Amino acid sequence: MHKLTLPTQFGHLTLVEDDGAIVGLDWDGDGRDDTPLLREAAAQLRAYDAGALEAFDLPLEVRGSDFQRAVCAQMSAIPFGETVTYGDIAKALGAPAQAVGSACGGNPIPVIIPCHRVMGAKGLTGFSGKGGVETKVALLRHEGAGGFLI
Repeated sequence: MHKLTLPTQFGHLTLVEDDGAIVGLDWDGDGRDDTPLLREAAAQLRAYDAGALEAFDLPLEVRGSDFQRAVCAQMSAIPFGETVTYGDIAKALGAPAQAVGSACGGNPIPVIIPCHRVMGAKGLTGFSGKGGVETKVALLRHEGAGGFLI
């Protein structure tokens, strides 16, 4: 596996590449690898961070169960600046909302697969990335989706 860490307003993010795909994104790593894919992923993250990119275009591989991959596919389809609920995804997949919540919490590629755009039925819920809900709020505000917080 190859790793590259870059600073963003959301913290130091470490991209993880394996076998030609991005397989992870973590906070506070120390990756210094240099591959074409990591360079492209870093460029896209920088553009997102600067407000110049709304949709990532990278080869991703979600390593997990079929259900985990299905939830990640649903999250990937949420447009920039919009939110959906766990219940919305659950309905689309014919699964319990609690199972969707667990799969969202296990998202291996947060930010790029936008689990921060998924809310509870009554509003803001947790976030598995560093900083928890504060980071989720920062990501949503960055995308202009923070109106529900007022």
